[in-house]
Amino acid sequence: MAARPIPNLEDVARHAGVSTATVSRCINTPERLREPTRLRVQAAIDALGYTPHFGGQALASNRTNTIGAIIPTMENAIFARGLQAVEERLAEAGVTLLVASSGYDPEREAAQVRTLLGRGVDGLLLIGRDRPAETYRLIQAQAKPLVLAWTLAPPTTASCVGFDNRLAASQLCRCVIEAGHREIAMIAGVTAWNDRARDRIDGVRDALSEYGLKLEPQRLVEAPYSIEDGEAAFRKLFHGPKPTAVICGNDVLAAAAINAASRMGLSVPNDISVTGFDDIDLANVVAPGITTAHVPHRRMGGLAAEFLLRMRNGDDEPTSHEFEVTIVKRGSLSAPNSSAGHSGHGSRVK
Repeated sequence: MAARPIPNLEDVARHAGVSTATVSRCINTPERLREPTRLRVQAAIDALGYTPHFGGQALASNRTNTIGAIIPTMENAIFARGLQAVEERLAEAGVTLLVASSGYDPEREAAQVRTLLGRGVDGLLLIGRDRPAETYRLIQAQAKPLVLAWTLAPPTTASCVGFDNRLAASQLCRCVIEAGHREIAMIAGVTAWNDRARDRIDGVRDALSEYGLKLEPQRLVEAPYSIEDGEAAFRKLFHGPKPTAVICGNDVLAAAAINAASRMGLSVPNDISVTGFDDIDLANVVAPGITTAHVPHRRMGGLAAEFLLRMRNGDDEPTSHEFEVTIVKRGSLSAPNSSAGHSGHGSRVK
């Protein structure tokens, strides 16, 4: 069977009984057409299955109506909620989101940046601030809007929508200390090219220092954000003096720690307390619920998209917005050797 010819602009014009210029206006500036004409052209487009030629539109408008986003991973829900909000806001403006994943590899991220710029994206959303200076120079040379999310202190050429990871981790650690813990360990994310993981370690150290405590080297383990790696990291912490609380760099690692504790015959929080970070859905699904830092992922993603749209339209210079992070107390944290748990749903404190 012969392939069906792909419909073009002229086919739509003939089917609707209008000029090709009218079809073009219907696609690009429908508000300029009278309603009966617009509906007739749209009916022809739908009947023929016509799709506008992307390259032609881009050349005509000097825009592709696309935004590129590169996130570190798609393997868990850490970035999913924020990215969904980005997509929804861009879609309202008729802009398509193109997503890539770097695997926390700066060279891979740089290659993806080059690819997205080569496709003519109207702006870029990147996670965190840690990457080679060459990557920033490449984006700046293309004069593309850039927004960094999940972090603060951006380069001068980028907008930033995020929160203070160091402060949030410090607040969380204080909750652990105030619950009575002094033997505290940490499972952090891998800090190489990850400013968020590094800032969270620094925040824990800040809080411990306030109480005359230290995060001893044998009580700090870095691990990729996965259940398997988190469980291995938790077991490693028990090769030396036993901690009474483990602060985890995110909720995935915290869920892994709770699972590993159960396999080792330990009760959370009676034998050991565990905290997380991010407050993804997983934190309220595992038993006990995870005491964690609540990050406003959706609000952050929506504002990141808004910044990109404004800069794309030339309305705003790069700027920054800092969101507040709150601590959600759930059942995974209690006083050392306490037999009393807490509600799995928990309460939120400043």
